[in-house]
Amino acid sequence: MNERTLPPLEAMRVFAVAARELSFTRAAAALFVTQSAVSKQVIALEAALGTALFERRTRALALTPAGERLRRAAERALAELGAAVDEIRGGGEPTVNLATTHAFASFWLIPRLADFRRCHPGIDIRISADTRVVDLERGGFDAAVRYLQDRNAPADALRLFGDTVLPVASPAWLKKAGHPLARPADLSHHVLLDFDDREHARPWLTWAAWLEAAGAADLRPAGTIAFNQYDAAIRAAVDGQGVALATLALVSDLLREGRLVAPLPQRFAHARAYYLLMSERGAANPAVAAFRRWLAARVGGEGEGGKLAHPRRSTRSQSR
Repeated sequence: MNERTLPPLEAMRVFAVAARELSFTRAAAALFVTQSAVSKQVIALEAALGTALFERRTRALALTPAGERLRRAAERALAELGAAVDEIRGGGEPTVNLATTHAFASFWLIPRLADFRRCHPGIDIRISADTRVVDLERGGFDAAVRYLQDRNAPADALRLFGDTVLPVASPAWLKKAGHPLARPADLSHHVLLDFDDREHARPWLTWAAWLEAAGAADLRPAGTIAFNQYDAAIRAAVDGQGVALATLALVSDLLREGRLVAPLPQRFAHARAYYLLMSERGAANPAVAAFRRWLAARVGGEGEGGKLAHPRRSTRSQSR
């Protein structure tokens, strides 16, 4: 097949989404078109190629061998085309479009971006921080830092660091509270800064779960302030408002600088971690490959807890 008989680009894009979703209904939702529009594009593509690309089953679609071959080729071609268009629109500057959480961006990534710029001065980074899980392909992202159960992480994802949870407070708060904080029972004299996890996305970051794991489920604190954003609770702890629960790797800089301290030895590790995932277009972007290598080197050099990689005592617990 020569260039004059190649299928239309839109038909290939629709096919690639349908092949990824294995559902014309889900593909239509992803493309913001009707199901019949997806079906017509696929049927026309099959007619142009002279072969079936999908097996139509009762409740699902399955790719034929020809469909699987075309899927791989289409994904690579569309990813490379998208990367080229982005470079042209951006004036030719290599760019990494990254989706991540507020906490990871604020506490880990931004303090280290100057190092990335020194290593790769020709690469621009666009950071989109949000609590929602976005679709990388539809959102136009090259990569995302996501918080996943280890068993659910894709094989090609880069594991950054795990989730070791520990109480933290500012030196100013400990002085102001006027009570020691050497064991969980001492928290009854302190204000607890809690993560209001109404969606139950991270129950292990709530004080109720931590106190139960520490054997102090019946403890009544001096007061509680709840936040619907995890990073807000950490900022309140830095400002001397009480004691918060933190992910060790995300607050390692604050601990090293002395803006926070970790007075209690109890630290609970959970079977979840931060991972870097790449979209199809990101996998074809050399700038994303450079960013991935830089992340791997920084995480490998700092360890799970940043430059405080080896706490003296640790208590492990599996997430519920």
